[in-house]
Amino acid sequence: MRGRRRRRRSRPSSALSGPRGRLLGLACILALALPSVHCSSVDSTELKVVGSTNLPVKVYVKMNHNSPRILCITSHLRDSELIDPIFQWHGPGGDIVTENKTVKITPTGTLLFRHFNPELSGVYTCSLVFKPTTEQAEKSYLIKYVIYGYSDPNFHYEFTARYHAAPCNSIYNTSFEKKLLQILSKLVVGLSCEIALLKSECHHVKMQRAGLQNVIFFTFTVSSLETEKVKSTCEQTACDTSRRLRKAKDLIEKFFSQQVEVLGKRTAPLPEIYYIEGTLQMVWVSRCYPGYGINALQHPDCPHCCVVCSPGSYNPREGVHCLQCNKSLAYGAKTC
Repeated sequence: MRGRRRRRRSRPSSALSGPRGRLLGLACILALALPSVHCSSVDSTELKVVGSTNLPVKVYVKMNHNSPRILCITSHLRDSELIDPIFQWHGPGGDIVTENKTVKITPTGTLLFRHFNPELSGVYTCSLVFKPTTEQAEKSYLIKYVIYGYSDPNFHYEFTARYHAAPCNSIYNTSFEKKLLQILSKLVVGLSCEIALLKSECHHVKMQRAGLQNVIFFTFTVSSLETEKVKSTCEQTACDTSRRLRKAKDLIEKFFSQQVEVLGKRTAPLPEIYYIEGTLQMVWVSRCYPGYGINALQHPDCPHCCVVCSPGSYNPREGVHCLQCNKSLAYGAKTC
């Protein structure tokens, strides 16, 4: 957000130098109406995935969700008659013989996962044996899949803003910081988001044609709360994380814009602590949980997903890349 160059304003008079005067105008600058928020849900559709006898087909299953219907058939055979078909699935743990609470195989050989977890990631093959006609000999196919667990990035917005401040050792700066964070938190609480202060530093800054000024540099984040940590107006599946964060970003930008409007309408000298127009900046930060990474080249069908790290790679902390490691043999490795 870029602002217009402001005309130099006069320093507060001695009548505004007391505790009340230092924060004079804070209420009218910060006490803005908190808008109401609404969320909407999007229904997912049931998908079917067809395999191949050549290269393995990649399938992506969201963590703790059900998988698409993974068919033991190729696109060539999908519309063909199969007489006396026999299906046998083989996974990372060996043959899949019986149904359990996480895996189901239908009578037509379709593989389904319930509440997918990272340990289920790996190579899966289905052996298909059938007769094209009653007179012909049996044919057999080996259909291959690589199934990856994934999660959405744990992303957040990072904001920086500057405020003209009281002397850097003043307690009024601390009081202002607490009040500012309280109001920002109220802005986004209805979206199941939270504000966290990363850094607050006061510096002496030489301004053009304004001399030496005290300036507070604020850095804070807005992130989505985990659903198990808070009960709010947004139900577990009712609000998409990115949608809520975008709404929170819009509210924060509007909040700082309104501060500029309030200051512009003042006829009295400025309070000692006030927002410096045009200094609000924002960046988008993405993170994956340990054991996951983003790789659009390796996973072009899920380019922005945090996909479980393949054998030969690992991610030890919250980053966005799986690192090379020949010692890691499992999917989702967190150590090398």
